[in-house]
Amino acid sequence: MKFQKICVIGLGYIGLPTASTFAAHGINVLGVDISQRIIDTLNKGEIHIHEPGLHEEVKKAIQSGNFKAATKPEEADAFIIAVPTPFQENKFGEYNGMTYKLADMRAVISAAESIVPFLRKGNLVVLESTSPPRTTVDLVTPILARSGLEAGRDFHLAYSPERVLPGQIMRELIENARVIGGVTPESAQVGRDLYSIFVKGQIVQTDATTAEMVKLMENTYRDVNIAIANEFSRLANKFGVDVWEAISIANLHPRVKILNPGPGVGGHCISVDPWFFVEAAPALTPLIYHARQVNDAQPHFVVETVKRALGSLEGKKIAALGLAYKPDVDDLRESPANEVVHLLQHEGALVKAWEPFKPDANLPGIHMSATFEDAIKDADALLLLVNHTEFAKLNPKEIAQKTKARILIDTVKGWNYEAWEKAGFTLLRLGVGK
Repeated sequence: MKFQKICVIGLGYIGLPTASTFAAHGINVLGVDISQRIIDTLNKGEIHIHEPGLHEEVKKAIQSGNFKAATKPEEADAFIIAVPTPFQENKFGEYNGMTYKLADMRAVISAAESIVPFLRKGNLVVLESTSPPRTTVDLVTPILARSGLEAGRDFHLAYSPERVLPGQIMRELIENARVIGGVTPESAQVGRDLYSIFVKGQIVQTDATTAEMVKLMENTYRDVNIAIANEFSRLANKFGVDVWEAISIANLHPRVKILNPGPGVGGHCISVDPWFFVEAAPALTPLIYHARQVNDAQPHFVVETVKRALGSLEGKKIAALGLAYKPDVDDLRESPANEVVHLLQHEGALVKAWEPFKPDANLPGIHMSATFEDAIKDADALLLLVNHTEFAKLNPKEIAQKTKARILIDTVKGWNYEAWEKAGFTLLRLGVGK
């Protein structure tokens, strides 16, 4: 199938890179978002999110005339839904003593409804938003049927999840393998035709529900493995062991690959997707549920580590370094670092936070410093929560001149013991009970 015009609904961390990549390959792309601020920003050639290479790609796409942004869809050959699927606020499911989070599908519903007036025979609709199993067939299909057209007969419908790493999205969109799940084999084939415009990696065709499950399985696998690493960090603390040393030795075994512990799990994928399995089948997911419990509780373990270093936290001044959910990105969604800050404040600590990739972030209840120097100047301790490259490169001797703090708490193994202690600091690392 030939595609001349594509409509991408949702211009966030996935929708915007996807739209600009299609435009770079000569396709006429309309990007749609409900935020007028985002639309105005993009049409000026600027961007509202940080991702290496994205600004240049968007600017070229707009200058070429292949990309424009608007608040409403138009007729197109293909429609891609790439909107957020967060949790419902203050709503939970219950099953046999388990309390679990619920997916908020309102953005997907709204996006699908916005397509209905423009849907025509022969069109392709692709859902990219990470979703609970059977969302494509049980939620999206009935909404699109309001057009009077039948999915799989009159138009093609598929599910194709993003599988990219923030910080490397522009490259991985093109190079990574892609899964296309159609409501019919023909829909999967047409989906393949669309993504083969720019995807160089393997494109695998399957059914829509299998594709949905594949995405959730990938991130749930990661979550469970991070949970065991975090649990090991707690055990190491109890038994007087350095968990980082123990993991490095254990990983010498040819069939063992333990991940690194940390302050928790964040982002819109690994910390979210496992709950979609639990919501869909709570009776079948006790392991997934308990892994989520472990990782969600890890910020409490961080606070206990800070208490070991400082004793009572009442009135203690702490510089929290890094609020993003992973290194070298500006994505703060579901970040465990934010939870750590709130827990420290609940214990009476006075926390100043510094996030170099989003210094102007407006986070409820968190005091954002204007500069790194302001955050550390009067601190009693420096708490490393994200292993940003610029934090790893800090010069201990220079920092010693900028802060009165002499206690460091490292939750991500970002700092070298010897270098910092030589400069007069005492460093305590998460998961080190020695």
